[in-house]
Amino acid sequence: MSELVFTLEMIGTIAFAISGALTGIRKKMDLLGVIILGCVTAVGGGIMRDILLGIFPPKAFINSIYILVSTLVSLVIFFFIYLHIKGYRHISEARFTHMVTAADAIGLGIFTVVGVRTVYDAGLSVNLLVTVFLGTMTGVGGGLIRDILAGDRPYIFVKHIYASASILGAVTCSLLWNSTSPAVAMILGFVVVISIRVVAIKYKLNLPHIK
Repeated sequence: MSELVFTLEMIGTIAFAISGALTGIRKKMDLLGVIILGCVTAVGGGIMRDILLGIFPPKAFINSIYILVSTLVSLVIFFFIYLHIKGYRHISEARFTHMVTAADAIGLGIFTVVGVRTVYDAGLSVNLLVTVFLGTMTGVGGGLIRDILAGDRPYIFVKHIYASASILGAVTCSLLWNSTSPAVAMILGFVVVISIRVVAIKYKLNLPHIK
């Protein structure tokens, strides 16, 4: 199970790093800015979760693989676009947005269920509220920090049922944790998050808001 969790964390780290790096490039940040945005998007949610759980120092600082992978991914994205600038300029704004959104959805789904798993591993799963809150925090925290640093309104508050998808995925994972195997619970929770995000993006669904 630990190998599965680590694999999921690596996939989520790469996905969120891509999302952060592409956002930094879209905002015309320099190389350092792109790396920082890629890293905080990838590890920000996990750091916030660990602090709330009382895990010091946070896991991302104990095992440097997460920050190293985030940095490497950000560098690859930056220089790929930098060295193929003509090809990059042909990428439309819509397509660029879809690339960021796809990477972000994958990271959201993975880190939501990994967050739930971390709560159970810490022995603090006293009720559904704890696991859902910290699972959601793990999923949306990195994107929240990314948007603030990029000068955007946090995506989770304004568009395409983002945080709600993470909440429902965390609820699914938490409710199935004891009735099925942890692996099945995590997979189904991930599927719920991705499914909601895909449907919301495709049909441009949003929660009600006052105009």
